[in-house]
Amino acid sequence: MLDLKRIRENPEEVQKLLDRRNGSYDLSAILELSQKQRELEVDRTRLQTRGNEIGKSVGQKVKSGSDPNSAEILSLKEEGNEIKNQLSSLEPRERDIKAEIEQRLLELPNIPSETTPIGKDERENVEIRRWGDEYKPDNPNILPHWEIGEKLGILDFERAVKVARARFVNLVGLGAALERALINFMLDRQIEAGYVEVLPPVLINSESLRGTGQLPKFEEESFRCRDDELWLAPTAEVPVTNLYRDEILEAERLPIKHCAYTPCFRREAGSYGKDTRGLIRLHQFNKVELVKIVHPDTSSAEHESLVANAEAILQALKLPYRTIELCTGDLGFGAAKCYDLEVWLPSANTYREISSCSNFRDFQARRANIRFKEKGQKGTTLAHTLNGSGLAIGRTMAAVLENYQQPDGTVKVPEVLQPYLRRESIG
Repeated sequence: MLDLKRIRENPEEVQKLLDRRNGSYDLSAILELSQKQRELEVDRTRLQTRGNEIGKSVGQKVKSGSDPNSAEILSLKEEGNEIKNQLSSLEPRERDIKAEIEQRLLELPNIPSETTPIGKDERENVEIRRWGDEYKPDNPNILPHWEIGEKLGILDFERAVKVARARFVNLVGLGAALERALINFMLDRQIEAGYVEVLPPVLINSESLRGTGQLPKFEEESFRCRDDELWLAPTAEVPVTNLYRDEILEAERLPIKHCAYTPCFRREAGSYGKDTRGLIRLHQFNKVELVKIVHPDTSSAEHESLVANAEAILQALKLPYRTIELCTGDLGFGAAKCYDLEVWLPSANTYREISSCSNFRDFQARRANIRFKEKGQKGTTLAHTLNGSGLAIGRTMAAVLENYQQPDGTVKVPEVLQPYLRRESIG
């Protein structure tokens, strides 16, 4: 959530920065409501001051011997009662305006960082680097991952449709084992890198989704359990970040670094017709997430190291990838700066996103009220939050099935996964 004070004091600057996102974001309604709120605050303060003066005056007069039923005192009491009536009508109006301002603030995206490339859409994203071209397979007859997976009997989409619906998958035998191996490998590597593992709830409340920015913007993307007012987590970013909601942390505890495996659930609303086959765009998928809560002074450096931690998984698996910095027009709703990692899928002769690593600065922390306190200081400061996939498991499996596919129809197991699977090939 954006800082209302900043909007009040520098509306033109904030509007200019929001316009870089290539969307339609109008601050005029917030500014008008804010002005009304201030006017009501002035009226309330004036009435409260006068009410206090009347109460004090009546008390002094009665104490000095005046008749409590004298015309003067009765007049003052009548004025005091009228002030109480006015205040009782002002308070709900203030609450309503405050709630409307907050709702409008919740609908505004984050301001892009000063180093985020300016651009209209994904075509203007900037490629930062590539890695692993030497590992691109030489096999000209590589099958798409869903075909080789079905041939090997490790991916079963048809039966998944029977028990759920389209865009679910049933992992069988070595398919399930490969998924589990990838999860354990990623967690082990991130724990070695200094992250503390968390296994959070995957049923989460609405306040948690608001805290990280999924509500109200992405309500249609989420699965909701209406009888219990709970939601299925779209990513571990939500429950892990919200572990610290409404807390004041000691500055010495920062940075807080967590990794978490969770199943993730997304409706993929509006994406029908895209990636309808395979593991790329499922309603349910597994993911290892990296979450950091950091001091603002180290925010940028922590972001770069988080990206490096995600890249390290791809490098260990020897999967070719490229790192893309998103431009302002393609930036996610809550992100101030974001890097996407895109893995090479040889069957499509293209790179596909496998991780998105975002720095939200204080955007989520303001929504979730995550603060920290410096030693010896009275006030508190909003923390910065960061997260990124480390990695999406299904998309990693897709990349392994294609990049490690052999001419004889088998799939070689990446060397780092062999201790987990206890075999060198599948098929």
